[in-house]
Amino acid sequence: MSDPCLRDYQRIVFFTGAGMSAESGVPTYRGAGGIWKEYDYRRYACQSAFDRDPAAVWEFHNFRRGLVMRCDPNPGHQLIVRAEQQLPQVTIVTQNIDGLHARAGSHKIHELHGNLWRVRCDHCGVKQQDGPVQREQLRCPTCDGWWRPDIVWFEDYLDDAVVQAATAAIAGCDLFVSIGTSAVVYPAAYLPQHAADNGALCVEINPDPTPASELYSVHLRGPATAMLARLAAGVPELLG
Repeated sequence: MSDPCLRDYQRIVFFTGAGMSAESGVPTYRGAGGIWKEYDYRRYACQSAFDRDPAAVWEFHNFRRGLVMRCDPNPGHQLIVRAEQQLPQVTIVTQNIDGLHARAGSHKIHELHGNLWRVRCDHCGVKQQDGPVQREQLRCPTCDGWWRPDIVWFEDYLDDAVVQAATAAIAGCDLFVSIGTSAVVYPAAYLPQHAADNGALCVEINPDPTPASELYSVHLRGPATAMLARLAAGVPELLG
């Protein structure tokens, strides 16, 4: 099958994972060199660790923020922004927490695993965008509860409202483009099947096959930016 072209579709969903941000230098969390090869999530990335020592969890969280802060959106992120501006309907469903899609200028984003730059208070329900949190800023000014990073930790459930919004977008899309996802994290790993079941053309962008590759009709083996450019061929305004 020849490469599809983005301009031929009306309702596009880009489903992005760690491979989307790899070209920006964002460290991956699994696989070779992944951050969880070096750090034990049970000490830094689960609710029980936070309940035990929130200050230590925040120290690690700010370390992660520092790594991402040095990274900028890459040309692949920018291409998706231009697609959002030029094409009829473009939605991003992302497993990434780095906020790079928003920094690039995208607006219609469903963040399945939360956002590294947002905090919430589970006592009063307040959420806010936030920079690095210092030790004296760890408590919510509304109720004095602990601020918690608004991300999905190990053993957490995904936010039902976000999952429903993402699922609705995928159910209605006619082109589903998966970019750099490992296809091993559930329930997000079910989403390609949902797109296929609803008749979308499914495209996988990944350097290597994944456990979900059989769900896709088109496989583009290579880095995100170069493969997105293949999909945008013939649409000069998307190529920048």
